[in-house]
Amino acid sequence: MRLQRYLAQAGLGARRRCEKLIRAGRVKVDGQTAQLGQTVVPGKSDVRVDGRRVAPVSERVVIVFNKPAGVLSACHRSREQGPLVTELVRSEWRLFPCGRLDKDSEGLLILTNDGDLAYRLTHPRFAKEKEYEVVLDRDCTETQVSQLVRGVELEDGLACAKLAERISASRLRVVLTQGRKRQLRRMLEALGLGVRRLIRTRIGTIRLGRLGPGQWRRLREEEIRKLTQQRWGVQRSTP
Repeated sequence: MRLQRYLAQAGLGARRRCEKLIRAGRVKVDGQTAQLGQTVVPGKSDVRVDGRRVAPVSERVVIVFNKPAGVLSACHRSREQGPLVTELVRSEWRLFPCGRLDKDSEGLLILTNDGDLAYRLTHPRFAKEKEYEVVLDRDCTETQVSQLVRGVELEDGLACAKLAERISASRLRVVLTQGRKRQLRRMLEALGLGVRRLIRTRIGTIRLGRLGPGQWRRLREEEIRKLTQQRWGVQRSTP
């Protein structure tokens, strides 16, 4: 098994984070500093991160959390201040968030101890749909809504929504698959629209449902299977 996959299955984060750990020289295999891409033998290789031995988790845990505004979707604090999502989801498992939802945004966040699952949910190659409800600071036009799908030029390139539609004059439903940092907020700002409230309501096949702010539940294996095997397109609203 490749080392970065082994670390992901040990709950160290998605594969990209595990690759960073290896590049930083924080991982050793059988006493030697690890190299990116090397293989290990589960149950035989001695794999350590910062001197602590790690092994794949025996039980996969996936949790859906309704993140309130003001909460950081991270395991550790950086420059931003506020409670961490891992402090609000109190459990016996060591979990990390799959991707991010910025501090001011609310709604659906998935946490897990399975790095492979996190990779499938966050890597651009899988184009996992993420649906948002947005409350704007002013009324928007159909032209502005259409522009979200045609594409908005940002400093890091063209950004496009997979679907955008008006719920009301100042309320939108938007589906993204690109997943850049603060992408939807930046797209709307480029069109002259401010955001009063942004709520993520769906990731793939998983919907926020009736979870209240700060509440969470564990996903069933059947829900996880459907989430990872998603092959359908955008779900449109029922007239």
